[in-house]
Amino acid sequence: MKAEMRDMSHETSSIVFKKHLGRRTALRGLGVSLALPWLDAMLPALTALEQSPAAPALRFGVFYVPNGMSMGYWWPKAEGPLTGSPLPPTVGALDGFKNRILMVGGLAGDAANKIKGAGAHSRSAGTFLTCVPFRAVTDANVIAETTMDQLVAKEYARTTEISSLELGLESADILGACDGASCAVTNTIAWSNPTTPLPIDNDPRSVFERLFGLSGGTDPAVRQARLVRNRSMLDVLTRQIARLSAQLGAPDRRKMDEYVESIRDVERRIQRIEERGTKELPIVDQPIGIPNDYAEHAILMMDLLTLAYQTNLTRVSTFMLGREVSSRAYPEIGVSDSHHPLSHHSNEAPKLERLHKVNEYHFRQFSHLVKKLSTIAEGDGTMLDHSLFMYGTGISDSNTHFYDDLPIALVGGTRTGLRGGTYVRFPQGTPLANLHLTVLDKLGVRLEKFGDSTGRLKELLDARLNGV
Repeated sequence: MKAEMRDMSHETSSIVFKKHLGRRTALRGLGVSLALPWLDAMLPALTALEQSPAAPALRFGVFYVPNGMSMGYWWPKAEGPLTGSPLPPTVGALDGFKNRILMVGGLAGDAANKIKGAGAHSRSAGTFLTCVPFRAVTDANVIAETTMDQLVAKEYARTTEISSLELGLESADILGACDGASCAVTNTIAWSNPTTPLPIDNDPRSVFERLFGLSGGTDPAVRQARLVRNRSMLDVLTRQIARLSAQLGAPDRRKMDEYVESIRDVERRIQRIEERGTKELPIVDQPIGIPNDYAEHAILMMDLLTLAYQTNLTRVSTFMLGREVSSRAYPEIGVSDSHHPLSHHSNEAPKLERLHKVNEYHFRQFSHLVKKLSTIAEGDGTMLDHSLFMYGTGISDSNTHFYDDLPIALVGGTRTGLRGGTYVRFPQGTPLANLHLTVLDKLGVRLEKFGDSTGRLKELLDARLNGV
């Protein structure tokens, strides 16, 4: 059972369906490619033996925050179940999702300690997903290692159009030396191989066009001409969408309508930001399309990531809520201090509280993605059920730049095979790489060893799903 999709650049093009939509079916025309969300019509028909159809595939995302944490606000009061009392203040935005959170203590990034010459922050970001010391050849050159997210991306790339997305909220255009090493080490946490860092994209328009096309290139004049035309990507595909919807069952039509409205909403918001930027700003170097408001920017990028996941364009991502040594201030939440200087709090209670406000603000943006995925039906559950996210940073106490007892939380669904609703601590100094090795297992990438790993963390597995 297959679905045939002809080139839809001409009005005479038509969609020919048999009994089953392929998972990678897309509508195309005039430089636009609209991948479809998971629909019931994509489930293979049951065989004569009434075998269950395959469930949606897992997806994986890493969310990184810079400059360490105000640790007293991060940890739960006691090990064990998270139910029965409020979550720690930093992660309180997901208090209604306690059963989806697994907090992991005692992990250490010892690889960062073994790097000589580089600053504490570059060592943190540069080893977070490799657990291997990087080697700085010059200020502008560094040799690292393939990051664990990219091992997953290489495995999943066989079923997606984009192997991975690297997103962020601050510019990665800084070149040269940063914190004693190449700026590449603080600009990204993802490396496709030891010499190739993957730069983040913080421009919503750029991400939108990477996912759905339309501009025909990166020339600013081309993008501006598109704004003048004000022609929506969905307007190009209106007839094709209507033709497809007419052939779907009622549940799939509802999913399709919700998906199309989500795209329209994101597109409208990007257009409003660009129009506002054109009207209000003088000619400056800041790219048009990037909101000045941090939360507005973060939510828009989270919604774009949702669309990328929803359409299976990618199943792997990294997201930097700030780059290491970030000096952004957050007056909108009452924190006028620059982030990095504030992180050197000298254990002063007022500074620790303000730093916590920044940490909680970052986590609040991430919580938007989690909550949104929990509302989108997929297979026999929701998108969140088939997602696994790692949230944290490579520095614990930011004043001392410790790489021990790192603040790490796993957030995800019931299909990932990991325990939820609990706080598990391991002996101090347990390698962070042991967590990566365990997560790689659950994502279908089986290795004997990763980085400086010494074993797997079986205590994190859900006995009901893993038979342990």
